Amino acid sequence: MSEAAAAAAALHGVSQRFGRKVVLRELELELHPGSIVGLVGANGSGKTTLFAVLAGLLQPDTGERRLFGRAADEVDAEARARLAYVAHATQLYGALSARENLRLFADLRAAAGLSTRPADEVLLELGLSAEALGRPVATFSRGMAQRVALARALAAWPELLLLDEPFTALDAAGRGMLSRVLLGERSRGAAVLLSSHDFDALVQICDRIVLLEGGALVRSVERHERHDRHDRHDRHDQNHRHDHRDQRDQQDHQGDRENFRRRAAALWHDLPADPGDTVVDGPR
Repeated sequence: MSEAAAAAAALHGVSQRFGRKVVLRELELELHPGSIVGLVGANGSGKTTLFAVLAGLLQPDTGERRLFGRAADEVDAEARARLAYVAHATQLYGALSARENLRLFADLRAAAGLSTRPADEVLLELGLSAEALGRPVATFSRGMAQRVALARALAAWPELLLLDEPFTALDAAGRGMLSRVLLGERSRGAAVLLSSHDFDALVQICDRIVLLEGGALVRSVERHERHDRHDRHDRHDQNHRHDHRDQRDQQDHQGDRENFRRRAAALWHDLPADPGDTVVDGPR
């Protein structure tokens, strides 16, 4: 099986323009099951357009979009049912409660023969209090509404999860909660693409971070877990002490994490200055 066939989503030579303005330039990107990719770039670099192309909201002008191993000139209902996209706007019904928003979503999926996680279960997992579940979303803070939007996306067990600034408006506890949830989604086998200005969150959970500049993916850094290789080597050495192996693996894992952080920080500092950008929580 080729890499493209194994990818949950892939863009090959994709370009997108609006009138005379080129927004995406010959993009090459693959998102694989069980991985989290972080997308960084200044405002106006094309991040939201990239999400829209992957989600099927925009048809690329040139190049190929593939979803779940198949060419996707148009994103059909089957593919849409297997992905979830959380945009800047939450797209929630303000007059409905958090529970009613998710139950409406579940009813629409049920009409197509699709199952959905119970509303209360996923809302509580995303940090909503039991008291808040029955309140109209219009009364929620921006952070609470973000949790509901994320819960709706996760309720469908998506194989491809597209998150445009998911940490927006979340407090420290909320960011930690979302990081744990996304790591759980990775363990479940989902492919995750998220954009964020939160350096620490990206370094904590991402397997790869890519830099989008002027509509082109210009640089990337990838996490390398050398301890997996050592595990395979050590299984062939029957006389090797297990405690020594575990200590070495922990040191390698820590070294990988620190090395990834250093390389990601270098990429982060390559972000072009933009006075109109939101404040970036950069490396400390």
